[in-house]
Parts: sequence; C-alpha cells; structure tokens
Amino acid sequence: MSFNKKTAEEIWKSCLEVLKENIDIKAYQEIFEPIKPIKYENNILVIQLPSIFYYELIEEKYAHLIIKFFRKKLGETFKLEYLIEVNKNENSNKRDVLKLPAQDKPDLSTQEIKYPIEFSGKNIFNPFLIPGIKKINIDPQLIPSYCFENFVEGECNRFAKATALAYANSVDKPSLNNPLNPLFIYSGNGLGKTHLCQAIGLEVKKKFPDKIVLYVPSSRFLNQYTESLKNQNFNDFIQFYQLIDLLIIDDVHDLANKTQTQEILFQIFNHLRQNGKYLVFTADRSPAELVGFEQRLISRFRWGVVVDIQPPDYNTRLEILKRKAYNSGVEINHEILEFIAMKVTTNIRELEGALNSILAYSTFTNKNITIDFAKEVIRKIIKPPKVEVSLDYIQKCVCDVLNISPEEIKQKTKKHDIVIARQLIMYFAKEYGNKQLSVIGSFLGGKTHSTVIYGYKTIRNLIQVDRKFKQIVEEIDKRIKLLNS
Repeated sequence: MSFNKKTAEEIWKSCLEVLKENIDIKAYQEIFEPIKPIKYENNILVIQLPSIFYYELIEEKYAHLIIKFFRKKLGETFKLEYLIEVNKNENSNKRDVLKLPAQDKPDLSTQEIKYPIEFSGKNIFNPFLIPGIKKINIDPQLIPSYCFENFVEGECNRFAKATALAYANSVDKPSLNNPLNPLFIYSGNGLGKTHLCQAIGLEVKKKFPDKIVLYVPSSRFLNQYTESLKNQNFNDFIQFYQLIDLLIIDDVHDLANKTQTQEILFQIFNHLRQNGKYLVFTADRSPAELVGFEQRLISRFRWGVVVDIQPPDYNTRLEILKRKAYNSGVEINHEILEFIAMKVTTNIRELEGALNSILAYSTFTNKNITIDFAKEVIRKIIKPPKVEVSLDYIQKCVCDVLNISPEEIKQKTKKHDIVIARQLIMYFAKEYGNKQLSVIGSFLGGKTHSTVIYGYKTIRNLIQVDRKFKQIVEEIDKRIKLLNS
C-alpha cells in the first residue's frame, strides 16, 4: 500500500486500525481516539494531542509501534511530530501550541505487529474439506433431522423456538438493522439448544438456498485455528470464515480463557456483522455468566437477542417420548411412556436415552415391554435423586445416638447433655441441611442467630480436641448418610 498521495486523515486512520489490533481496547479508546491528524508533508506526519500527558504516555509506550508501522509503509525517512496545546486560559481564546518531534530512538522491541485481515477473495482454504477432495460449495455441517418440525415445543422452550424461527426468516434483511442479530441461545446440557440452532441453519438453507450457512462446534473452531497456525495458513482460515452468510457457533463457553481464539472470533464477528451477515451462538449459561471471556466479546454476544431454554415440563417430556417412540417404529403402551416422563426429569438427552435403553434391553433379552420391565430398566440406568436431609431427620439421628427423646431437645433446660444435643443438631444442620441460621434457631425453640453460630463452632472445636466425642459425631454422621446410600 502506498501513502504518497494520501491525506493525513487517511494515513492516521490506517495507523489506528493497526493499533486496535495490537493494544488493549480500553487504552486505544482513551489514548488514541482523542488524537487528531493535522498534516502530512515531506514524509512527516503531524498529530495533535490533548495534553502533555498524552505526549509522555505515547513516547513511553507506543511511539515505537507507530514509527515501526509507518517506516514499513512509508520508508525509513518517516518522522512523527506532535502538536500539544498548553497554558490554556479560560478568559482568553489564545492557546499556546507546543511542537515536539517524536524521539528517534532505536527500536529494541521484539513485538511483531498484527495487521487487520484484508479479504482477498482468492482461492479460499476450506478447513472442512478432506485433503485431496475438491469441493466448491461449503457444506453447512447440518443434521437434517434437527429441523423445526422435529423440535417438540412446550412451555419450557416456546419463546426460544419462536425467536429462532423469526430469526431464520429474517436473514434476507440487512443485519445491522435487525434487532435479532446476533442470536444467543443458552440452556443446561441436553435441553435442545444444538437442535434449535441447527434448525435455524436448515430453515435458512431451505428458504434462501444461495446463503452460505455453516454450523461449527466451538471446540472444532478452536482446533481449526490451532491447525491454521501450525500449517501457516492462518489468513486462509480467517478468509474462509469471512465468506459465511450465517455462522452458527455451538457451545461457545468452550472458548473460555482461550484468549487468542477469542481475538480471532472477535475479528470474524465484526467483519460478518459489518458486512450484513448473521451469527448464532449457543452456550450453557447466559452471556452475563460467562467466565474467562473478554468483556468486548461478551458485549457483542448481548448485542442482539438472548433467549434461554428451561428443563422440559412433564407434558413436554411425554410429547418428546411419543415422538421418539413413533420415529422408532415401536408401539409402546401410553402408561409406560408416562412412567418414563415422570421418572426422568433432568434433560431431553437422558429422557431419550432412557427410552433407547428400554428398547435395547427388550431387543437383546427378547422380552416384551411391560410397565414392570420398564421399571426394572429405569432402576438400572437412573440413579434416584438425593433426598434432602431435613432438620427432623438430623434431630432423629442425634437423639438415637445420644439416647435422648426429641421432646427433651425442645425443653427449656440447660442440662449439659441436652445443650450438646442441640449444638450437634446446629452443627449437622449447617453441614448437611444448608439451612438458614434463623430456620435452624426457630426449629430448636427460637434460638438466636448468634447461638446457632456458637453451637456450630463449639462442636467443631470439640471434634478437634476430644477423641471420644469425635467418635460420637462420626456415628451420627454415618446415620445421616444412610438416607442417600
């Protein structure tokens, strides 16, 4: 690129683009955005700084980077000069201007300058192609069965599905004016976010066949980026992703603490959105809860619409099982499907897995699928949920070991054995029940917040110094654990 006929504004703009790639975004905004280019003559660029503070800061930290860039582009004779307004008088329009040259120190830094990626449009490398097989069209990497028609709708996902469908129908509009773009879908594992984001891609390909759609799990995106560095085709990797009209990145939380990959995703995001393209992201939590991500990337995730998918309610689980059984070509009694829907409540993946297990056990054992058979299989594959350790149960275990009745615990007495029993209940209630101190105190007859804390600490200290007492505590602990054994 030649700057011989360029204006100071154009030259400085090119420098800002490079600085944005090489320094912290906050430093860029606070230090370089207020600077004004004044003139460019005889290979000297003059820039105006708001104060002497800016001069000292730039000379100390950034001048070497600026001069290195310009000397590469404009030749070794390039010089940089500063204009600085000083002695500003509020009662006068007069401003004194200080003119200072940039110090021409030898460049001892080893920092490599990162340049913004410019799209060339030639012979783009496709990281999804198998080596040796040439393919002109980009495979969207979508699974046909993950369409909207196969997505079972319920109260838990109705809004997410409606938003996804509206999004898919809007990709022919300019993306910068579309409040839905980007779309961020989040949920726990196995609740259908991958199905929903793939459904968007399939719908777009159906309605707008000329659109280039690509679905990619973030782990694969990360591996492709790593391979591009290893194989020295990084620019090809970037340019490939700049071709996409709708980019769907699944499980973006997997990029946590991957600083370089996040930087590349940031560049791709900006390029696509600024060029009227569309982006969909999924994660296991909302953008606000993502940890290990740059704030500027999180703010872009939140730029459009953020929707969540909740765990399926009973009716949705039952409908999913009906659809799954129908697609499997196996007739299953409605009572059995109701039983599975009642027992498997965590997520859709485990729900379908339970039905698949019942079908497999039936096939391999040559047994009919009855309600008793289904119960037997479910018992084998599903661990029953933990029962909450109640205050009543803790009290029972303490009383059984100490041979004290629950009625004695509630009596207003300061007998040593009763006091210790109450303190043991306080201790185990805090260890197991995770109850609020006020709830524990109320259960024990209106004990105060401070009394509960004192009781807990007393037991903890006694365990450390009294071996016999420690054995009593261990016995109570063993009994409490039996509840979920």
